[in-house]
Amino acid sequence: MDKKKERVLIVHNYYQIPGGEDTVVANDKRLLEDHGHIVALYTRNNSELKGKGIIRRLFSLFASFFSVKTYRDVRRIIKEQRIDIVHVHNTLCLISPSVYYAALSMNTPVVQTIHNFRLLCPGGAFYRDGHICEDCVADGLGCAVRHRCYRSSRLQTIACVICTRLHRAAGIYGKINYICLTEFNKEKLLNLKQIQEKNVFVKANFTKTINEIIPYDKRQKQYIFAGRLDKLKGIDILLRAWKLLAGEGPKLIICGTGPMESWCKEFIEENKINAEMRGLVTNTEVRKLIGESKALILPTQWYEGFPMVIVEAYSAGTPVICSDMGNAGSVVIEGETGWKYPYDSPEALSSLIKEERSIEIQSIIKHYENNYTENSSYLKTKNIYECITANG
Repeated sequence: MDKKKERVLIVHNYYQIPGGEDTVVANDKRLLEDHGHIVALYTRNNSELKGKGIIRRLFSLFASFFSVKTYRDVRRIIKEQRIDIVHVHNTLCLISPSVYYAALSMNTPVVQTIHNFRLLCPGGAFYRDGHICEDCVADGLGCAVRHRCYRSSRLQTIACVICTRLHRAAGIYGKINYICLTEFNKEKLLNLKQIQEKNVFVKANFTKTINEIIPYDKRQKQYIFAGRLDKLKGIDILLRAWKLLAGEGPKLIICGTGPMESWCKEFIEENKINAEMRGLVTNTEVRKLIGESKALILPTQWYEGFPMVIVEAYSAGTPVICSDMGNAGSVVIEGETGWKYPYDSPEALSSLIKEERSIEIQSIIKHYENNYTENSSYLKTKNIYECITANG
């Protein structure tokens, strides 16, 4: 007999600018419903703040510490729909941590998916002024105020810091469960001492295979970069590596736009680099190009969240060449799904390209099927839910 299908309340606060978290929420809801779960969705949108006067904005700022509306709404939904587990994605800023208190007051377990590092870093990224920064972990949250880490605003950063300190003091973060997208995420999260390792699970996002797998020897002699054109993504490291190939390197296809777009065009032209800039390209076309290429290159200079482009490469049997840092580096298995190099070294990246290494496509596909398909994702989610509900 099948075990009980949990009734799930998914909670998500949309930012004013849509992002990858929104896609994850939609995918998770559909996946659970496809497997017979009853799923309720509670959302707020920060666009509600648009056009409000100063008094209303100040009220919203205080509501980000604790929202009475969220607290009442979540309690009502849990009671009316007999919710077994509350799955939270984002609380900033209208939903607030009040969702945790509401669920626990109804004896309903909570799991929070960690999409960024905000519980430890008010800026959410462990990155400032062009470099990795973990000062708030080592020396306290006051570092964020000094550097205005949230939206470059001292006032808004102070608000974030006060909110985090208040809820840490209340011990709420030690009373809920967590899903981290990578082991690297988990390692960082456990720096918050009140969180116990037994309450932290690891489950990656998933994607579908959308194209036929092309044998490695039938692929174009090309490599692909897909992402924002800025220093954070390492586009300058990538092009400097291609410059070192002195015109003898394979073709580099660059998909994306960003603040360094003009610089990229000039650098390619001045140094006669074998690269083609495609501009803004649809996800479908990017995935087609990835499947035709020898490798995807991800020269990121920060920890990243969870780079879906890596999983999309794996679904096509395409290896990934990645800077050896953060979440991206933790997702690439050296010699099995790709290769890594020191993040700030164009020379090391250039050497990797010159070596023209190859990997058995089947090892990449097997890794993808075990970790990043809809079915594997659901089985892991179901197991996490059962562990959480069993432990109360």
